[in-house]
Amino acid sequence: MARRQKGRPVNGWVVIDKPLGLTSTQVVGRVRRVFQPRKVGHGGTLDPMATGLLPIAMGEATKTVPYIMDGAKTYHFTLQWGVATATDDAEGEVIERSAHRPEPAEIEAVLPQFLGLIEQTPPIYSAIKVAGERAYDKARAAEVFTLEPRRVLIAGLRPIAPPDPALSGPAFCSFEAQCGKGTYMRALARDLGRALGTCAHVVALRRIAVGPFTEAHAISLESLEALGHSAADSGAVLPIETALDDIPALALTETEANRLRCGQAVSMLARANRERIRDFTNGAIVYATSGGKPVALARYEAGDIRPVRVLNV
Repeated sequence: MARRQKGRPVNGWVVIDKPLGLTSTQVVGRVRRVFQPRKVGHGGTLDPMATGLLPIAMGEATKTVPYIMDGAKTYHFTLQWGVATATDDAEGEVIERSAHRPEPAEIEAVLPQFLGLIEQTPPIYSAIKVAGERAYDKARAAEVFTLEPRRVLIAGLRPIAPPDPALSGPAFCSFEAQCGKGTYMRALARDLGRALGTCAHVVALRRIAVGPFTEAHAISLESLEALGHSAADSGAVLPIETALDDIPALALTETEANRLRCGQAVSMLARANRERIRDFTNGAIVYATSGGKPVALARYEAGDIRPVRVLNV
């Protein structure tokens, strides 16, 4: 007899507007208490000092988390010139000062250096593992170590008006950045300071987009908790497929869908199927549906659709 799963059969995404001061793990825990789902995971960690979008997957939606983790993200961040900290944000101790405050023209001139695929060294206070330990644990223990640079993608970077009037003036500068997986805004602020002959750290950070999720999808943690047991029926839970907007969809017959659900490939070689697959490239991931309902994440290979993750909803 199959073991009965604990928790409620909640499948979908809830996008929390994470408040200042909470860890991503703490937010996930509070969402878990509201919905009591069988499984839960999130689509990209935010530091406690950061606010903004924290997409949380529940139930079968957890199978789509990698597609959100790999998606583009947009941040607004404000840095302070002339002060470097151990953590590259306002929570760390000051380790360097500089009297230089870059002019707007100087800032604009260096921004192209940070666009495209660049090499970025993560902050030493980060969750990256070094010899099996988290870098932030080694840093807190005052261990001496180095992190290797990693290639990251920054698709856009531009100055914006400061979101907080208190953070205006020559000592501060605010930016919008569109970036790929693994990009650290704290490292970007640090490196901008160095490129401009000064030092810098992040004093405010907000994530405003993650993959297909935007602020229009978000709900505050307090509002969600106020809904209590009615949260699952309130519209706060977004369908699984919301996370798959950038993945080509393929409608299947019920017979084809059942083959995928059983782990079997579905052949698309028949002439009648050519129009259905004409835009697919070999190796592409597709989102298979039947009757408007999710069936599986699948891979198109040499004329066949092969299941990668079956969605049991």
